[in-house]
Amino acid sequence: MRPPTQMPSRPSRSPNRGRIILIVAVVALFVFFTSLRGIAGFYTDFLWFQALDLTGVWTGILGAQVALALIFVGLFFVLMYVNLWFADRVAPRFRPSGPEEEVIERYYEVVGNRQGWVRLGVSAVFALIAGVGTSGQWESWILFTNQQEFGMTDPLFSTDIGFYVFQLPFLSFVTGWLFGSLVTVFLITAAAHYVNGGIRVNTAGERATPQVKAHLSVLLAVMALVRTAGYWLDRYELTVSSRGHVDGALYTDVNAQLPALHLLLLISLFAAGLFLVNIWRRGWVLPVVAVGLWAFVSVVVSGIYPAFIQRFQVEPAESSREAEYIERNIESTRFAMGLDEVETQPFDYNTDLDADDVMANQETIRNIRLLDPGIVNDTYQRLQADRGYYQFNDLDVDRYMVDGNITQVVIATRELNPDGVPNPSWESRSLIYTHGYGLAVAPASAIDPSGRPNFIVGDLPVRTDPGLDLELERPELYFGENLPGYAIVGTERAEVSIEEAGADGETITTAYQGKGGVPVGSLVRRLAFALRFGDIEPVISGFVTDESQILYIRDIRDRVHTVAPFIEFDADPYPVAADGGIHYVVDGYTTTDRFPYSQQANTEQVDPRSGLDSNFNYVRNSVKAVVDAYDGTVTLYVIDPGDPLVRAYAQAFPELFAPLDEMPEGLINNLRYPEDLFTVQTNMWGRYFLDDPQEFYAQDQAWQVAQDPGVTVDGSGQVTPVTNVEGEQTGTRERRIDPYYLLMRLPEEEDESFVMLRSFVPISQADERKELTSFMVAKSEIEEYGRLVVYEMPQGSQIDGPAIVNANILSEEDIASRIALLNREGSRVRLGNLILVPVEESILYVRPLYVQASGATQVPELRNVIVAFGNDIVMQPSLALALEELFGIQPETGEDPGFIEEPPDPLDPDAPDPDPLDPGDDDGPDDEDPPSTTTTTEPPSFEDGTAAELLTEADELFEEAEQALRDGDLGEYQRLVGEARDLIARALELVANGNGGADDGDSDVVPTDST
Repeated sequence: MRPPTQMPSRPSRSPNRGRIILIVAVVALFVFFTSLRGIAGFYTDFLWFQALDLTGVWTGILGAQVALALIFVGLFFVLMYVNLWFADRVAPRFRPSGPEEEVIERYYEVVGNRQGWVRLGVSAVFALIAGVGTSGQWESWILFTNQQEFGMTDPLFSTDIGFYVFQLPFLSFVTGWLFGSLVTVFLITAAAHYVNGGIRVNTAGERATPQVKAHLSVLLAVMALVRTAGYWLDRYELTVSSRGHVDGALYTDVNAQLPALHLLLLISLFAAGLFLVNIWRRGWVLPVVAVGLWAFVSVVVSGIYPAFIQRFQVEPAESSREAEYIERNIESTRFAMGLDEVETQPFDYNTDLDADDVMANQETIRNIRLLDPGIVNDTYQRLQADRGYYQFNDLDVDRYMVDGNITQVVIATRELNPDGVPNPSWESRSLIYTHGYGLAVAPASAIDPSGRPNFIVGDLPVRTDPGLDLELERPELYFGENLPGYAIVGTERAEVSIEEAGADGETITTAYQGKGGVPVGSLVRRLAFALRFGDIEPVISGFVTDESQILYIRDIRDRVHTVAPFIEFDADPYPVAADGGIHYVVDGYTTTDRFPYSQQANTEQVDPRSGLDSNFNYVRNSVKAVVDAYDGTVTLYVIDPGDPLVRAYAQAFPELFAPLDEMPEGLINNLRYPEDLFTVQTNMWGRYFLDDPQEFYAQDQAWQVAQDPGVTVDGSGQVTPVTNVEGEQTGTRERRIDPYYLLMRLPEEEDESFVMLRSFVPISQADERKELTSFMVAKSEIEEYGRLVVYEMPQGSQIDGPAIVNANILSEEDIASRIALLNREGSRVRLGNLILVPVEESILYVRPLYVQASGATQVPELRNVIVAFGNDIVMQPSLALALEELFGIQPETGEDPGFIEEPPDPLDPDAPDPDPLDPGDDDGPDDEDPPSTTTTTEPPSFEDGTAAELLTEADELFEEAEQALRDGDLGEYQRLVGEARDLIARALELVANGNGGADDGDSDVVPTDST
């Protein structure tokens, strides 16, 4: 045996210090230059938060990340270094020789007397690996350090819910991390003992010295104690178990898994004791027994036993065994999903609606939405974009005061289209075309004579209807939806708003006066932004001055997510015109998946861009984020101060949040209940409206959201995949109808409300049940914001749901034939939303029908409105005419009079026959007394020509109209058809007056009554 100090070492050589310094310098420069862009991004992120006066948020998040990384890196470093130091201290003075000796000798030849540096290096490397990644737990740390109470306890452990949401996630992470770290430390320490000779595998007798044995036994005991803490926390994790029929701790969890965890907890304590006792005993029998017993109990008691209980005790009588726990799940899920205060009202459905009832609900009728945002987006684009560098990304439904009446509107912002910028150079993209401009607004039911939206705000320069109190002092939009890249403002290059469209024919320009940009006056900042965006132009451009600002992160959702990454945001920001400017409102949600006994949310059909397209079992619409479209300022208004999660975030970042009473009145009046949240709530309510655990288990009385009737004229709806809990697709089912906004007067209420509505049908495996059972509405007015009301149809009633109504519409012979005439070569029919409109205790189904050219230029125009009431279905050119046919009255609908009073469509098979030679059945004479006729040789002459000539000319115009339709020019098509109809009307007037021909005094044609 040889002591380590007698091991041969390499001959000492004087290092080439110059070469080493050169290598270090090259490496340092390489690391510096490869990190420059990251450094620039870090620096410009700080500048961005500074420009928004939110540096506290940036430093708060960064501080949490750095603190966690330092704490856990330091903790791991200490654990590793202390154990390696101790391993060196207890190393035997003489190492026993063995087959490994050659490898060990080589190791010491390399290390020499630098064992301290080896310990330091190994500890540092593994500490960085184990600790740096913990910075990703910054959100859990913030919640842990700002914990709040829910004021309610879970039914299993009687612990405040706040423990599960704020403390348990971080504590579970710490115990898991610590156990994994100790395993790593144990293995590396054992390797150190082996290198030092304290452990010998191929040696007779004791393979480890007593000091090594004691050291490793203590480490094993500490690991067992950490696992004991983990088992203690695992008990609480049972409250979100997904083992059984519903989520939460069910019969098997409470009666098998929980006792198993208690037993494992005792076993781990017992094992820790055995590890410590092993210090004073020979061999490793006790640790082997401890680990073996531990593993056996873990497999049998924690795995096999609960499975046995579930299979042979629970499943044969699951409904009764789980009744108590299902009741807990119902109560918790309702609260966690905001469904605990849903009001249920009976809807005594009848078809007694008459003209007086319709007139009594005039405002509801006037606001029935005929403009479908999913269809008329193309119309907005063609009619209102005006310039190629502007576009409408999204249309939203809202309400404004128009002529003193609250009116539902379809609103859209005219945003910058970077792909449409003329001469897309850096100068054009970044300095000249920097912003969008203004709004386009049309009442949801206002249709002009051509079937297009009747805009009350639109055109360039911005035109606003006098009846709308909506003046824009700042129509420019420097921030918007789907807006990439950056813009530099305040330069010596004028920014274009409207090119060659001013009153004097000159280009209208503007200069940014906002405060949402980052100053780029210094060379360092210009270089930083050049690195961030990969453009050298910010550095070399002569247009950029010391007063210039750079605007970036201009997309609304990216902007609010960057400001508050701990908030989940809605997929659909919507614009609000208020206080002379345009603001975007984005709904923010606080969520967690740790609420005891609550069911995981059903997120079917939630927009994939939404923050709610994730796993959670608690949600609150706690925040309304408002972004000024001009200067980019972001404010998060707390709309639900009772939510503990938003209180915790507000405590951590007080400068980020503001109370709702500080929101401007113009914004408050236009808040909407969010679609993504309502989608989740209605998905859940169909199952969770049931109170009785037995009925809930059976689910035969449950509802599901009504099937989507689709948008095609063949009646085929879309299908969506059905997946299991593992995410595997198990089949398909019909797509569910989307929620939609309505401005209406609800039953038994006096005033109109802006609500979101979604309907339900009975649950069925193959979607065969499509009768209407109920509909839910969510209110948006601030006084009743978030109030959910469900109107239930009478028990056992057979009321047609949306899918049945749609099938009835498309199978109605007259409507089907008229759609077929419109949906032919050169044109295409598009069906809008099928909207359920409750009126008194009756229901109207309204569906707009659009026609658009099938060519590249598509401008959908409203051609007909279909209304279904009870068993009656009518299709007329306007809603007013459809209601007149159903109820004998023509209420105010918002449609242009020229649209309402439009002459019959010549494509309509039910329209009066324009042929004056066909008497028809209405005014013709009695067959028993046919009138006499006198044949003459010359037709009389009239100033406007004969009826036959007028009809011939009308026929020619119809042919020209057909050609215009095939060419995709719907405007020309409409004009020609209108002229042709005028000619037909004049011809009919001639015939009706008995003047089918000329009258020059030589007439020998005497028109008969039949002509």
